[in-house]
Amino acid sequence: MQRVTVTIDDELMGALDRYMEAGGHQNRSEAVRDLVRAGLLKEPKTDGARNCIAALVYVYDHETRQLSKKLVHDHHSHADMSIATLHVHLDEATCLEVSLLKGQKSEVEHFAGHLIGERGVRYGQLVVVPAETEEAEKTHGRRHALPQG
Repeated sequence: MQRVTVTIDDELMGALDRYMEAGGHQNRSEAVRDLVRAGLLKEPKTDGARNCIAALVYVYDHETRQLSKKLVHDHHSHADMSIATLHVHLDEATCLEVSLLKGQKSEVEHFAGHLIGERGVRYGQLVVVPAETEEAEKTHGRRHALPQG
């Protein structure tokens, strides 16, 4: 392990200390390592040709005219990208969906941006995880049989 010295202003140090406490980190070094790992997971926009797996989380008003129909149509139009969707009714007019997507990073980001940009979508966020090679996908993506009996 290497030791690094960093100068941080008081305001940012206060934010780091709050992050450390909220996350249950034992010390600042753990918190900083956690933040660095999270930052390194975010690939630069230039890596748009790489494959990825992503979770798109969005909240929308299902009473917005034709919105539910548009969202379903958009998902069907991108069926090759869609792995699964979880739909939850938050209240009488609000729904939350979590859509798991796969494909070329730039295409997944474009699709997510389109959905999030629809009128009536109140919140949206995309979390992108780089996909490994095709061989790793075969190993990790394999369905495991349940024991019979």
